[in-house]
Amino acid sequence: MATTNKNDYKASNIQVLEGLEAVRKRPAMYIGDTGQRGLHHLINEVVDNSIDEALAGHCDYITVVIKNDGSMEITDNGRGIPVDMHPKLGLPAVEVVLTKLHAGGKFDKDSYKVSGGLHGVGVSCVNALSTWFNAEIHRDGVIHKMGFEKGITHTSLVNQGKTDKTGTIITFLPDPTIFTQTTEFKFNIIADRMRELAFLNPEVTIELIDEREDDPELGKAIYHYEGGLKDFVSYLDESREGITPEPIHISGEVEGVPVDLAIQYNTSYSENVHSYVNNINTREGGTHVSGFRRALTRSLKSYAEKNNIIKSGSKVSISGEDFREGLTAVLSVKVAEPQFEGQTKTKLGNSEVQSAVEVMVYDQLNEYLEQNPKIAKKVIEKVVLAAEAREAARKARQLVQRKSVMSGGGLPGKLADCSIKDPEHSEIYLVEGDSAGGSAKMGRNRSFQAILPLRGKILNVEKAKINKILENREIQAMVTALGAGLGYSEEEFDLDKLRYHKIIIMTDADVDGSHIRTLLLTFFYRYMRLIVELGHVYIATPPLYRITAGKNIDYAWDDETRDKLIKELKKSKRKFDVSRYKGLGEMNPNQLWETTMDPETRTLQLVTIENAAGADKMFSTLMGDDVTPRREFIERNAKYANLDI
Repeated sequence: MATTNKNDYKASNIQVLEGLEAVRKRPAMYIGDTGQRGLHHLINEVVDNSIDEALAGHCDYITVVIKNDGSMEITDNGRGIPVDMHPKLGLPAVEVVLTKLHAGGKFDKDSYKVSGGLHGVGVSCVNALSTWFNAEIHRDGVIHKMGFEKGITHTSLVNQGKTDKTGTIITFLPDPTIFTQTTEFKFNIIADRMRELAFLNPEVTIELIDEREDDPELGKAIYHYEGGLKDFVSYLDESREGITPEPIHISGEVEGVPVDLAIQYNTSYSENVHSYVNNINTREGGTHVSGFRRALTRSLKSYAEKNNIIKSGSKVSISGEDFREGLTAVLSVKVAEPQFEGQTKTKLGNSEVQSAVEVMVYDQLNEYLEQNPKIAKKVIEKVVLAAEAREAARKARQLVQRKSVMSGGGLPGKLADCSIKDPEHSEIYLVEGDSAGGSAKMGRNRSFQAILPLRGKILNVEKAKINKILENREIQAMVTALGAGLGYSEEEFDLDKLRYHKIIIMTDADVDGSHIRTLLLTFFYRYMRLIVELGHVYIATPPLYRITAGKNIDYAWDDETRDKLIKELKKSKRKFDVSRYKGLGEMNPNQLWETTMDPETRTLQLVTIENAAGADKMFSTLMGDDVTPRREFIERNAKYANLDI
């Protein structure tokens, strides 16, 4: 038998992946992952091309259809992808765009001054990851069609007759061998992104249709917002009480950088700033956000001092974050050559953008304040209250630190810590109640699993000032146990000090448990958002039922599974008993470990933020003061058991 030398590494071992083969081999490199998020990213790549046509002034209507067979159809009334022969490759331009990586009009600044799809891999990746992909182009009075299978040309470009329209129709079916978790498109996820794009591009109307829905009215939505970002802020602040009668709108162009901004102050205590570059959500901020914050602080501070609203001898020291408490803002800039950095490549790095945003916002905000002195005074008064609360919070933080030092070790007494100290391999369970906490402590693997029991419901942070939040015992215990601090800035929240990289919320499967879970998610989203965005927060899923047949025990996590197990037992004519768990405390340590805590058998739901603005809106609706939007949200979403952010 011939033997192979493992060290025999020659030219023949080098694989060269041709064309879109590389995309199919390593899809996560191109679309992030092959789960639900990556699946929906396919739609975004196609729609972004239509939006780029709108930015260039050639498109004002986009239709997105979820077809009955699970495929997607995206239609726009733009110019249509070019179909003439490419001078260098000798192929129709549409075939080049759809089958070659780094090919497209986005690199030619005469075609597109700004664009969301900057790397030229978008639509060709969608083609590569689809079982089939069809393009229909209406251009120059002719209908052109072309078909592909798994990225390879299947039907050459053909003339299908005459047309008086222009535009592109893309239809594709995701490949289940790539998207092994799911190929089912979710209406709500698509709707959030389409709504966001409609707010950011007021000249565009986006129609979303779900042909799978029996009721045509429920499966259809049209998004068009003439007010643009003003409408966006009003939508986000729907369940908050505004201080300004309507959002303040600032727009213009400085040094070739178009800037669009809408801001509104409300009576809440959190800062909600959403920023975009060429329609891309810059979750980590960047130079455009820095410019906005500097301008806001300078403008409000100078107005307050000039009008003697803040006395020069005041004992309260006002910082930049005080000017942003209770602020909802949406900032959108268009940049010809954006440079992205940060952990998720969503942080803008262009230095010239900071000065452009700062200059424009400072000038126009000053003008607004001078023309609206009553509103300006209300805003400054809120800033002073925020500064006073921050000073009280500083004292509360010092108190928490002193208590930690005095109690020895610095960790809360009720925390049952794990023995290993490597955060990457450590996890903490936030458990509802002492009873469940006791079972979890006995059932866990002590080497890598920590348990923190929480007594009762934590404070609703959506309605509380920062000093009150820090005075809450359960929040104190969580902040101390996690170790990374609390707040928005890097000085207040240090991700490098996070003691556990899996933070697992484990509550009862009832209304109270659901409420506690929502309170915890609201707290993390508002004051430790980075741990949610980077995928450190999970929800445990304990079973609802135990089915016992003799010595055999099965568990069911939903009614459907329970009914299926019962049907099988009845068929075999075996005696059985079904019991419903009312709470985690009813499980003994072995059962809790086996069903909910053992990494080999448990099911954890990763909490992700598909759409930051959508998550912001949802939390303010669920946890804010206004009852009407909350009731409408619950009525609309009553059939969904899980909180999907």
